[in-house]
Amino acid sequence: MAGKIERMVRLRVRIRFSKQGDLRLIGHRDLMRCLERLFRRAHLALGMSQGFHPKPRLTFPLALAVGIEGLDEVMELELAETLTGEEILKRLRAQAPAGLTFHSAEVLPDGCSKARIGSASYEAPIPSACRPGLRERIERLLAAATWPVARPRHPRPIDLRPLLLELALRDGVLAMRLRIDARGSVGPREVLAALGLVDLEGRGVRLRRSAVEVCA
Repeated sequence: MAGKIERMVRLRVRIRFSKQGDLRLIGHRDLMRCLERLFRRAHLALGMSQGFHPKPRLTFPLALAVGIEGLDEVMELELAETLTGEEILKRLRAQAPAGLTFHSAEVLPDGCSKARIGSASYEAPIPSACRPGLRERIERLLAAATWPVARPRHPRPIDLRPLLLELALRDGVLAMRLRIDARGSVGPREVLAALGLVDLEGRGVRLRRSAVEVCA
């Protein structure tokens, strides 16, 4: 009998991280390239896809738009070696550039389904000059049965209202929680536009995604 065939290690890991500062200005593809280089420097053996052009098994359940900071982002990857979450986190933190902070690394059990996002929360500090009448506009949006949002190159508008789970102004910060639905979703900038705050980022305000909820 020939030698035993070893089972290939396929360790699935869910990582929580922050993307802040100047890194908010890089796009999703650039972020993936940055992370691939970081994993190599951290001596983490990434699992690769099959075929003529293998790619790292690295996924983001909810990509972050350019210009928005992420305080608690989610990514999942597959490693071709067995490590603890603590060791993975230690290696990543040692190589992380400014603006990229790793919070946790969870080794997922065999058979665990891929992360499915239920909602995402965002925050935007509101300058005092933009606050007059804002509470009334928030109440009007929340009281509406529907709120169609037209999009370029889309044949039909999307209804923002059922996708808006929470919206409030607290201590000068606008907080919103948006449902992530496979049939459609809206972004925080579309909510800002509905509130008449389309030029908010032009005033120097930074949008933040404060939380990404993973469904069980």
